[in-house]
Amino acid sequence: MKIQLQKSLKFSLSIAVITFVLAAIFSVISSSVLSGVAWILGLLIVLVIVLIGIFFDMLGIAATAADEVPFNAMAAEKVSGSKQALIIVRNADRFASFCNDVIGDISGIVSGTASAIVVIQVANGFGYSEGSTFQIVISVILTSLVAALTVGGKAIGKYFAIHASTNIIFFVGKVIAFIETKFKIQLINKS
Repeated sequence: MKIQLQKSLKFSLSIAVITFVLAAIFSVISSSVLSGVAWILGLLIVLVIVLIGIFFDMLGIAATAADEVPFNAMAAEKVSGSKQALIIVRNADRFASFCNDVIGDISGIVSGTASAIVVIQVANGFGYSEGSTFQIVISVILTSLVAALTVGGKAIGKYFAIHASTNIIFFVGKVIAFIETKFKIQLINKS
């Protein structure tokens, strides 16, 4: 039990550091990209960030819902991507933590920040000053829209993740296998 707690604490610390670094990178990239584009393109960027969060949330749920048995059979037949899918399912807690908590939550935070930048751009574009009623109304509408898209999208994603977990995780396994083979980099620990 003590060894498991130590492993869990070590994983939690490493995931916190990874989250810090990725959040900083995503924030800098989104802020710098958004500062130089028209507000309509900014809205599209916010939508992409929300979709990334929904997609990774779905992957995390699919990993926890998937069963090892089909991947064992495919791995025995040496089907490309099956070993990676099997590793994902066997490490579903860690994979889900990374997908849901790291990428999914960072996407939520960054989409909120990006939305604020877009609101300022919209208000300035229409000649309204910061703190104006127009800016507040746009802020409420955009924040509500982003929240609705995020929650609604994640709800639909969860449905697909639970009902098509094998197909989703196998697809991810094939993508990982392709990247590992093509670029000679190891994305997941095979041990």
